[in-house]
Amino acid sequence: MSDTYERLVQLLVKNFGFDTDEVAREDTFSKLELDSLALVELTLAVQQEFKIKLTDDDLDANDTMEQAVKVIESKPVVA
Repeated sequence: MSDTYERLVQLLVKNFGFDTDEVAREDTFSKLELDSLALVELTLAVQQEFKIKLTDDDLDANDTMEQAVKVIESKPVVA
């Protein structure tokens, strides 16, 4: 796998105050206690970090980190 997972974890560390060892691939965003507003903020951060376009439905509270990585990797880079 690429470094997508590590970059996603770093966004959580930088923007939401997590420690890297607090996040696991099987954790859902709801388990990490990210509410809907936090998911919107994360979506925006992901779009900026990965230079992709996400819809409001691409990242869900019940998605695992691994599922989020797959969504991110499936999106084409936008110019």
